[in-house]
Amino acid sequence: MSVALVSEHASPLAVLGGVDAGGQNVHVARLAGALADRGHRVTVYTRRDSRELPDRVALRPGVEVRHVPAGPPGPVPKDELLPHMGAFGRLLAAEWRDGGDPPDLVHSHFWMSGLAALRATRELGLPLVHTYHALGTVKRRHQGAADTSPPARVGRETEVGLGCERIIATCRDEVAELARMGIPPDRVSVVPCGVDTELFRPEGPATPPAGDRHRLLQLGRLVPRKGAAVTIEALTRLPGAELLVAGGPPADRIGHDPEARRLTALARRAGVADRVRFLGGVPGERVAELLRGADVVVCPADYEPFGIVPLEAMACGRPVVASAVGGQLDTVADPETGRLVEPRNPEALALAVAGLLADPAGRAACGEAGRRRVLSRFGWPRVAAATEAVYDAVLAARPAVTEMA
Repeated sequence: MSVALVSEHASPLAVLGGVDAGGQNVHVARLAGALADRGHRVTVYTRRDSRELPDRVALRPGVEVRHVPAGPPGPVPKDELLPHMGAFGRLLAAEWRDGGDPPDLVHSHFWMSGLAALRATRELGLPLVHTYHALGTVKRRHQGAADTSPPARVGRETEVGLGCERIIATCRDEVAELARMGIPPDRVSVVPCGVDTELFRPEGPATPPAGDRHRLLQLGRLVPRKGAAVTIEALTRLPGAELLVAGGPPADRIGHDPEARRLTALARRAGVADRVRFLGGVPGERVAELLRGADVVVCPADYEPFGIVPLEAMACGRPVVASAVGGQLDTVADPETGRLVEPRNPEALALAVAGLLADPAGRAACGEAGRRRVLSRFGWPRVAAATEAVYDAVLAARPAVTEMA
């Protein structure tokens, strides 16, 4: 099967940890590779955000990344990309029509990719599957006036959901949210995000804690909703622990990042600045090393559409303390693999972390159970097979094309 993955702002080639580079980038890259492993030919279409990028990049055997020249050839915040989605869709249609080799199926990722893909697939009569990764209704509910999404987002998300053949949601919470938007559950299949269980495994190099302190690790984009401020506040109740925060710009520029400066000031006021380190964005190959060196991995986001970090931590045999929101309700099994706590509650976070730090045997048991859970449910071969099954069902439901003599 020839599959087109459309991911307008989240390139599989991006360096992770930036404001607009996170779990979706990983998801698209790994899904493309896992589908290629199953014999499919995959092309990822993403927006050109640099003049230096070539038109095409071979990501790995069976996977090619195509840079689409929609909008200025430079960085543009994702919330400002909507005006360029018409051009993105026209360019997709032109390539698939004029190139003579259209994909068998298109799978768009994020709502703006869905708009571009919907335009192209309607023009050419191609089947479209969509994954949201995040929903505007959830973002608006939690961020309120701080939400920088275009005002039309929710309506356009509904348009994509009703216009595609199938939605692949990443967790059960998303299905309920879509139903509240008027998208019937029978249009939705749930397939979780996956994790590379060979890269993320308990065995391997680990970054040890300094001295005799316990180490907490928070990993992900350096944005307020990820809850690092909650962790810093919780650290005041955990005197024997240090906190590493990985994410954001590279280490040599982390001091210029507004969120890093805000969090540094917060740590100073809380009296824990000597126990907090901001690592900046880290290369992918270092992530597993950091996870293996942590006593507890904390994921205290205000909301989390899915959340890949808990899976990566569990795959490395680390216990997780996460807020009980979104996809983390599906991934973290409390008490088997870690703890789920109320979001935005430093006291609850500290209490759960303290319980694990005081119980080395319990931490080890959580880590072992987490590894087993990931292997049984979240490996990329399993996720790719489930995704392929959705593709097959969509193609099977389409009317047969009869050629005229």
